[in-house]
Amino acid sequence: MSADLSRLYADHLAIQRTRADAALARGGFDHLVVPSGTQHYQVFDDRDYPYAVNPHFKAWLPLTNTPGSWLVYTPGERPKVIYLQPHDYWHVVPQAPNGDWVEHFDIHIIRNPDDAKQHLPKNANRCAILGEAQSALGQYGAFAPNNPPPVLDYLHYHRAYKTPYEIEMMREATRIGVRGHRAAERAFHSGASEFGIHLAYCQAARQDANDLPYNNIIALNEHGAVLHYTDRDRQAPRPVRSFLIDAGGSHRGYASDITRTYAADPGSEFKGMIEAVDAAQLAMCAQVRADTDYRTIHLDAHLALAKILRDFDLINVAPEIAVETGVSSAFFPHGIGHGIGLQVHEVAGFAASDAGGTIAKPEGHPYLRLTRTLEPGMVVTIEPGIYFIDMLLDALKDKGLGPSVNWDRVAAFRPFGGIRIEDDVVCTEGAPINLTREGFSNA
Repeated sequence: MSADLSRLYADHLAIQRTRADAALARGGFDHLVVPSGTQHYQVFDDRDYPYAVNPHFKAWLPLTNTPGSWLVYTPGERPKVIYLQPHDYWHVVPQAPNGDWVEHFDIHIIRNPDDAKQHLPKNANRCAILGEAQSALGQYGAFAPNNPPPVLDYLHYHRAYKTPYEIEMMREATRIGVRGHRAAERAFHSGASEFGIHLAYCQAARQDANDLPYNNIIALNEHGAVLHYTDRDRQAPRPVRSFLIDAGGSHRGYASDITRTYAADPGSEFKGMIEAVDAAQLAMCAQVRADTDYRTIHLDAHLALAKILRDFDLINVAPEIAVETGVSSAFFPHGIGHGIGLQVHEVAGFAASDAGGTIAKPEGHPYLRLTRTLEPGMVVTIEPGIYFIDMLLDALKDKGLGPSVNWDRVAAFRPFGGIRIEDDVVCTEGAPINLTREGFSNA
């Protein structure tokens, strides 16, 4: 780390300690104990699933591949890392602890998972143990995760507020994602298949399936209408009309989440629609400001997209009517976005407070992932889309809303699949910071 980044990390740890102190007090516990997680084996097989680190562990440590390790924090004391570095000639073992983070922790290296017991607090009943059930340790599972709701509610709620260190981690994750996106765009224009584009992305990002924050969505033509399309055909379609890519990058446990859509023919109407969605999306990003209800951005997005549908003669009713009747939801069926950080879909998106509770989604909008009011430090995605999904459009006919749609125009756009534009945006005291646009500008 640079000197500035080291300072930011030290400040970040101070905030983690403050939050942990408050969470433990809320739950009535003396110690925070966080296992890094373990590898899971597939049933009836000796193959393991890809390892995923416990997000509560990587909130403190820039370590994403140290299964069997533990973090222990007791208020007023120096945090402790129990670091599993096994003797193993079958697999690569974690390197000896190194980097600027080590100066902030007492580190105990162990060779066997059970050796962690000697370094854990003596009374498991006084510990808030956050993790998955497979991380249990000790006879009769004494150190089994108990995941006390008061502790989790507090930590999850406050995780929405990113520290300056975390913003820098996400900025670097964005740079990685942008490298991949630039390569994927070039591969698309050169005629590559979905699988070939995916490989180009991974090569440029220098990350593969175990490193990426989520499974790449690489969709040509009609496949863009499948919101989470991950099949990746080995042959490119003929003709190639469109390309939708939703892919991110990871850095020290933090994620970026970026979506772009391209037209094969720069003079096509579909290209014009992409530009219209892009302009509308930028206006939505500008709404990421303190004291703005995120639900308002979502509802405003429906109106903006309905105006585009009307401008391109895809609907026969006023934009306001399209939103009111649910016609816009057939073309834009998902939420405007979500929180992002240690997880792609960050937790506590609906939390009413750090003591729990839920802020309801707008009626008729079941897939929105965030309903909180934005505050400085929050990072959210803004990802409007227009899609041509047969089952949703056919449902409009069943509801008697068929006359609201120009079906000839829908048929003309259906072979293009859909459009989505997605940026990661930081809410600040003033103007928002668009990490994604910043990343593309500097690439």
